[in-house]
Formats: sequence, C-alpha cells, structure tokens
Amino acid sequence: MTDTEASNLALVRSYLAAIEAGAVDDDLGKFFTPDAVQVELPNLLNPKGGESDLPTILARSKQGQKLLSAQRYEIRSEIAQGSRAAVEVLWTGTLALALGELAAGSTIRACFAMFFEFSHGQIRSQRNYDCFEPW
Repeated sequence: MTDTEASNLALVRSYLAAIEAGAVDDDLGKFFTPDAVQVELPNLLNPKGGESDLPTILARSKQGQKLLSAQRYEIRSEIAQGSRAAVEVLWTGTLALALGELAAGSTIRACFAMFFEFSHGQIRSQRNYDCFEPW
C-alpha cells in the first residue's frame, strides 16, 4: 500500500469518526473538496436515491442530527487503489424521533458499501450503496 492510499483510508476513518461525533458545517466540510459530489443509491430511507453537492451534504448532515440521537460506523473491510478507496461498514443509528412505526430510541442498522475518490487529500466524490435491515 502506498503512502497516499494509507492516507486516503485514514481520511475515511477520520471522516466517519467525525460523523459519529456529530460534526457539521466546517468540521464536516473540511473533509471534502469544494466541488465534491455525494451519490446515494436508492434505499429504504431514500427510495429515489440522490446526488448532493457540498452545501447539500452539509445541510443533510444537520437534518440527520435531528433524526438520529447517535450513530456508529463499524468498518468491516477497506481497500485503497491510487486515488480511490472503498469501505464496507456496519452502520447503527439510534432514532431521536419516531420514524414510521419505530419509536424514538429505536435502533436501525444497515450495511453500507462506500466508494470514495480523493483529490489533494480530500474527498472529491462519495458513492453509497446502503442496505437497511427491515423494520
């Protein structure tokens, strides 16, 4: 593994830890290039999927804080190749608000496959394949 690949994986780990800690605004934005794009493929919470630029990524992080009282990212596997990296993550979220038939305080889980591209030590793109457990 090259130094760049190791740095990219370390950045992903730091980014996920920052999300767990509730990072928003500049504390989250520092991980991304100004022209960053995040793509979320269709899933149980977002049936149509979507694409977000950096301002939308930051706005959605604030929305997520309203929905979740806590979240955890457990990296199951990771791989890097040049300016790209991928991680397989077990995600667990605790609801701050009721969601459908789930009461506030309920736990939801998902397996995420997250693919990143980097530029100048920051995330230029992120593509998520989120597979939520049924509830």
